[in-house]
Amino acid sequence: MLPEPDPALCRLLADDLRAAGFASQALRAAWGAQADDAIPRGLRGPALRSIDGRADALAVLGRLLVLGIAQPVTDVAAALPRAGTAGIEGLGVAVREGDSIRPLVLVRPQSFADEHGDGEWWIASDLDEGALGTALPEDHVLGVGGASLTLAGLQLPTPAAFGLDVGSGCGIQALRARRMVDRVVATDISERALRFTRLNALLNGVDGIETRLGSLFEPVSAQAGGVETFDRIVSNPPFVITPRASGVPAYEYRDAGMVGDDLVAAVIHDVGAHLAAGGVAQLLGNWETRAGVEGLDRVRHWVEASPVPLDAWVIERESIDPLAYAELWVRDGGTQPGTPAFAALVDAWLDDFAAREVTRIGFGYVLLRRPPSGDGPTLARYEGLVGGLGDAPLGAHLAASLAAHDRVVVLDDAGLAGAVLITATDVTEARHHLPGAEHPRVIELRQGGGFARTVTADPGLAGLVGACDGDLPVGALIDAIAQLLEVDAVELRAELLPQVRELVFTGFLAFA
Repeated sequence: MLPEPDPALCRLLADDLRAAGFASQALRAAWGAQADDAIPRGLRGPALRSIDGRADALAVLGRLLVLGIAQPVTDVAAALPRAGTAGIEGLGVAVREGDSIRPLVLVRPQSFADEHGDGEWWIASDLDEGALGTALPEDHVLGVGGASLTLAGLQLPTPAAFGLDVGSGCGIQALRARRMVDRVVATDISERALRFTRLNALLNGVDGIETRLGSLFEPVSAQAGGVETFDRIVSNPPFVITPRASGVPAYEYRDAGMVGDDLVAAVIHDVGAHLAAGGVAQLLGNWETRAGVEGLDRVRHWVEASPVPLDAWVIERESIDPLAYAELWVRDGGTQPGTPAFAALVDAWLDDFAAREVTRIGFGYVLLRRPPSGDGPTLARYEGLVGGLGDAPLGAHLAASLAAHDRVVVLDDAGLAGAVLITATDVTEARHHLPGAEHPRVIELRQGGGFARTVTADPGLAGLVGACDGDLPVGALIDAIAQLLEVDAVELRAELLPQVRELVFTGFLAFA
């Protein structure tokens, strides 16, 4: 078990890491971009070759804490003059074995950027399969992966008072939430994970994070004052669909011990009771297309069955077949393709999916909100968005879309016609002509930020978007376009106003 982190030792280690320039860009420069990109794939050789023979603090700590390779005691002592080898042993980061210091955990720099600026954290986690040289143990505490970075970037950047991180793992979501939220409770079923959360908070000098042991919402459901509610809830839960079969490892960081996608359904069912009015929950999840029912339709049913009515915006970013899903997660656990063990585990996954008539598995983002006014939900959006994303932070885009929804949903058509709008600066237009044709066959409105959507527009809608410059109200613009196109203005309003509502929500248009 990882020891309880000592605050004084954490401060000394942080001072040493800072003095060594132990940062993501410095390491990337030291061993090169190609080698840096190979490390998450378990390939340490290119990085090692690039810094071979170097004994400076950055190289020593890179080998020890990023690549997970034992280093000479004298080199580590020189690289950590404040904490020393005794300090990292006391933190459970490494252990002395003869003349070497062997790492027990990884401590990797992780850069980030949000509306408050750029920053860097040091994130401690368990040794990965590259450092272990074998499959992961079931109580493995994962570091920062693609899914955790995705959710961190989705978090709303707007301020809040009280937040909850369900299934904190190494604590990356709690750290990110703390950038916007005054106080955060982090829960996990693993005491080892909570100790990593506390270690990472101390190592990065972040206060205001409280940890509680227990499954999902249990730690915030039985307090003296009753069920606790939060302004912001974030969760990267153990959503991976895993067969309940003998010989299939159940990793705590990704498997909740439930059948199929029941874990995501349970989180959606219970989260509303823990949201304050106007509170927002954001989570990642997998869901099955089962017995002919599409995955997004099943998620819709879960939301509609919630005891607390909720606004919902659910986005499916990917949908894959059972074989691809099985291979993905068997590899993730460190079992190598081409081995009998790999084939046996894939078969177990396929048998499990076949028993429930599962044909596809979706991955995506779930945003749920307890309506701020206490009235019924006004947002029920379930969509598949496959492809690249825009350049702007998604958290800011989600927050802007929610604000736009709240503003436009209270307007009837007359109110919307009286609104003055502007076209977002990241919107461009593309017109496609047949050779020699005078008029375009297709007009596309393209979004540079957000979800990088493309909307097919007719001349009326394209003309309206192009004319929204913050000067005239929407109704006046539609009337002018109707006159130019020689169509009925009333009919054009009826056609365009619903599309205007959609473009306001998705960020093509904004209130002036």
